[in-house]
Amino acid sequence: MKALEGIRILDFTHVQSGPTCTQLLAWFGADVIKVERPGTGDITRGQLRDVPDADSLYFTMLNHNKRSITLDTKNAKGREVLDALVKACDVLVENFAPGVLDRMLPWEKVQQLNPRMIVASIKGFGPGPYEECKVYENVAQCAGGSASTTGFRDGLPLVTGAQIGDSGTGLHLALGIVAALFQREKTGKGQRVTCAMQDGVLNLCRVKLRDQQRLAHGPLTEYSQYGEGIPFGDAVPRAGNDSGGGQPGRIVKCKGWETDPNAYLYFITQAPVWEKICDVIGEPEWKSHPDFAKPSARLTRLNQIFERIEQWTMTKTKFEAMDILNEYDIPCGPILSMKEIMEDRSLYQTGTLVKVDHPVRGEYVSVGNPIKLSDSPSEVVRSPLLGEHTEEILRDVLQFDPGRIAEIEHSGALGEIQRQAAE
Repeated sequence: MKALEGIRILDFTHVQSGPTCTQLLAWFGADVIKVERPGTGDITRGQLRDVPDADSLYFTMLNHNKRSITLDTKNAKGREVLDALVKACDVLVENFAPGVLDRMLPWEKVQQLNPRMIVASIKGFGPGPYEECKVYENVAQCAGGSASTTGFRDGLPLVTGAQIGDSGTGLHLALGIVAALFQREKTGKGQRVTCAMQDGVLNLCRVKLRDQQRLAHGPLTEYSQYGEGIPFGDAVPRAGNDSGGGQPGRIVKCKGWETDPNAYLYFITQAPVWEKICDVIGEPEWKSHPDFAKPSARLTRLNQIFERIEQWTMTKTKFEAMDILNEYDIPCGPILSMKEIMEDRSLYQTGTLVKVDHPVRGEYVSVGNPIKLSDSPSEVVRSPLLGEHTEEILRDVLQFDPGRIAEIEHSGALGEIQRQAAE
């Protein structure tokens, strides 16, 4: 049995933030019914295509384990289907622009149709001056504090390649939905669950909010600029590759860095293993030298320390350095390229990466469920073709008879029905 088996999700999401949420719920066993516009569907089906006339990886990698129904909700018969779906489902998830759901399906109408329904929404901003603004990934990173604290202090703010605005908020919303389902077991009532992208990014940037408050009590001593004697301003600065956890850490070059853009290692000079670090890099006298023996003394000499560490790492590949350092419990990590990650067999063995076969585009690699439950193993099923399960959902979920299905189809509410693909 899967963890969320028996839970049915009405999925009105598109692009990345919402589909991340509903895909995670589907991986846990929920029946996710993705409602798409006839003829076009989720806009990402056609975005960043690499195989002509096939759903893009952008779409397939965010919509595994779901069923697709095409539905024109402005059509009278389409509205009948929508109302029936609300009655038959447990959760409605959407990431429309502000106000769209309220016009299509107000909360009061949802409660009339299904008092147990949970309505979960992702928006760019919460209530306030920017509430009506459209928000995308990089906008969320900027408004949530990530960009201002990412990069080097003498350079531009930077966004991160990790999709903390879209996928990050989708993960937050999934937790909110599961919490609401748990509460419903006690109360019998549905509720609204909301997560703003700005809020989700800020939650992931909480250590920088911590540092903003620490600034009022003095300089941030673990930041490189402290050791270099550069004054702090009134806001948390960009700190390059400094560690955010209080233990000095940086990215250092490894053997082959001249031609390999990822021949680097993240190295942390953790205080409890400082003496081991000194031995490994060939500076045993630093263990007792007053300029290096204590963490407070090292803060003003971090450039010198990491230059010496880098002299050592440049004689090793990142994997050789990691093997040596791990023997001494010295925290480090290789900078892995996406190519290297895709070629790591261990990630396939754990289900972190999976190979998926698609009837149009063929085999591709995708991420699997990052959350492992011992009694609810996840399997990754390919994403649906547009409207692939329309008749199946009308027949099996809504219990419509053939005559009613034919009447709805004739009305144009379903668009051109795609027959379920043969496996």
